Amino acid sequence: MADASLLIEALENRFMRAWIAGDAKELKALTARDFILIVGSKPAMILDRNSWLEAAGKRWACSRYRFGDIQVRRLGAVALFSTQLELTASLDGAAWPERTWLTDMWRKRRIGGWKLVHRSLSRVEDSADLPRAVRALQLWR
Repeated sequence: MADASLLIEALENRFMRAWIAGDAKELKALTARDFILIVGSKPAMILDRNSWLEAAGKRWACSRYRFGDIQVRRLGAVALFSTQLELTASLDGAAWPERTWLTDMWRKRRIGGWKLVHRSLSRVEDSADLPRAVRALQLWR
């Protein structure tokens, strides 16, 4: 378990550094084809992998992050990563809240190893601005 925890934490740091760098190639390598990102807004909004890769580092930029208490739970070929996340980020130029709750699900494949399949950023927001901003990132509309 400890080895998986360290590996998942290292992958999380790679993912966040790639987001900061706007490195779509690295983000693509770390995410599964069926990756989704769920934003805890009201209503909740979903980005698929292509939408996320297109927005990351551009319309949804991050310049700094820090994980709080980290929890990793391995369930066979799946690992759940949860933490308080402090970050400096913006979505279409609007500041993103500095503190949020992050839950990620990683899946291990025989070929390709660990891939991020699900990311949930829990931010309850009653404002209609956030859902509209995230919806504008969705490429499938």
